[in-house]
Amino acid sequence: MTGTVQAALWMIGAIVSFSSMAIAGRALSDDLSSFEMMMYRSFIGLSIILVVGAAFGKFREVRAHRLNLHVLRNLCHFTGQNLWFTALPLITLAQVFALEFTSPIWVVVFAVLFAGERLNRPRILAVALGFAGALLVARPGIGGDPFGLSLAALSAVFFAGSIVSTRVLTRTESTYCILFWLTVTQTIMGLITTGWDGQIAWPSAANWPWVVVIGCAGLLAHTCLTNALSVAPAIVVTPMDFLRLPAIAIVGAAFYAEPLNPWVLIGAALIFAGNYANVWSET
Repeated sequence: MTGTVQAALWMIGAIVSFSSMAIAGRALSDDLSSFEMMMYRSFIGLSIILVVGAAFGKFREVRAHRLNLHVLRNLCHFTGQNLWFTALPLITLAQVFALEFTSPIWVVVFAVLFAGERLNRPRILAVALGFAGALLVARPGIGGDPFGLSLAALSAVFFAGSIVSTRVLTRTESTYCILFWLTVTQTIMGLITTGWDGQIAWPSAANWPWVVVIGCAGLLAHTCLTNALSVAPAIVVTPMDFLRLPAIAIVGAAFYAEPLNPWVLIGAALIFAGNYANVWSET
């Protein structure tokens, strides 16, 4: 089996996982806060990580010498994911996913501002197309709930911080080590943000399956995406990842009567073009 075929199979898992997490998050939005969703998700993810570590002897891969970077990475991810969950019931699923895809554009911006990298022509094109696409998706004033759009757009900024930190960590840390600290630190963050007032909502019996979906899908999505990138280059994986958008747009139309807005799809196409041009140039 070629690396491209393996990557495609992993990305099918990632697409299903991300889409499942969005559906579950919307189903839980009336019952749990985003902090509570993240807390339960982290508990479930940590349980899975501990079982895998014990069963396959993975604990030896866990190291704490880069704990500060792990905490920074997971703080960015925790913040971005909370903003993402909060935006889910406010705007269409397609808009949430389209704006999330601006994260790689912010990675370029951060690399120039904080890492001293050069802003060459392909990167300028990527940033310009990405932000033009984001404006088409949001269409300020007529594109939907401004607060929800702002939250989704802001989540992409924090996801970018998580991406940059992850890139640095993967140079020395295993996937298991990264996922271990991801679940441990975000469990602590979830407990603090949810329990600071002494009140933590307990999911209803009907909603527990959705909580389990969030916990399992969140961990599986990161695992599938990481494995896809390990067997195929980013220039191959990136187009596969963008299949999430039409997939979730169809889900939104079928189950939530969300219109297949052409402006969202055109904007997403521009965002994809910017990201792909940058990946192609870097590769």
